[in-house]
Amino acid sequence: MGVRELKQITVVSGKGGTGKTTLTAAFASLSGNCVVADCDVDAPDLHLLLDPQIKVRHQFVGGKTAQINETLCLKCGICLERCRFEAITAEYLIEALYCEGCGVCVNFCPVQAVNLIEKNSGQWYISETRLGPMVHAQLGAGEDNSGKLVTKVREEARRTAEAEQRELVIIDGPPGIGCPAIASITGTDYVVVVTEPSRSGRHDLERVVELVSHFGIRTGVCINKYDLNQEISQEIMAYCLEGNLDFLGTVPFDRAVVDALVKRQTIIEAGPGPVTKAVRKIWERLNRKIN
Repeated sequence: MGVRELKQITVVSGKGGTGKTTLTAAFASLSGNCVVADCDVDAPDLHLLLDPQIKVRHQFVGGKTAQINETLCLKCGICLERCRFEAITAEYLIEALYCEGCGVCVNFCPVQAVNLIEKNSGQWYISETRLGPMVHAQLGAGEDNSGKLVTKVREEARRTAEAEQRELVIIDGPPGIGCPAIASITGTDYVVVVTEPSRSGRHDLERVVELVSHFGIRTGVCINKYDLNQEISQEIMAYCLEGNLDFLGTVPFDRAVVDALVKRQTIIEAGPGPVTKAVRKIWERLNRKIN
């Protein structure tokens, strides 16, 4: 019997702290045949649970920054006047943190004393974990182009899955609806949105669902710590029904989750309990949706 067609699932949320990464790790534990991709490159934390052993390490070139050749520079002041980001000092040095690599200084320098050079904006890794291969990254502080790094992580995760004949890529997406989130969901087979039973949680859920629907990707919703406000949980369930969204299930609040995280375990590895039972049911429903 051959390997099934490779599927990609992205787990996202409207804000940080909803339990997205905890649920992603649990899915990876239940899958048994997946590659995990941590696409929250600005603030990755899946590695804290999975303890990856890095096998491959690469620099990420995310953009360019200006560089002034002091030998050629006439100190005429044109670049200083033209730079809208105030990245050039009075001594005609480049403040790399402010430089956006727009190239205005290069275009206006009368003696071609300024060049754009590629800069390392972070690193990406291919690692091995107790749950299988993991592709992850870390964007440098203050760096941009995180969407580009997310795309690289996803490309390598897919390549790894195909090379090892894995059935599934589980993507831990970044929170919110910005460029990194868009890069983490486009072209996937299914998006799981993790929300929480609060007014802000519902508002953020609706924003994420609107984003995912723009790309025509099937969407499922689960509510973490649903029993902290069952009234809003019921409202979210009704919203899913009205919007023709797959409602995958609820996860109760339980201190056992915190205990598992402290031990750097997934909730599945921590053993049986109400949360484990609830997550298993969500996983079973999710599998029926994508297969």
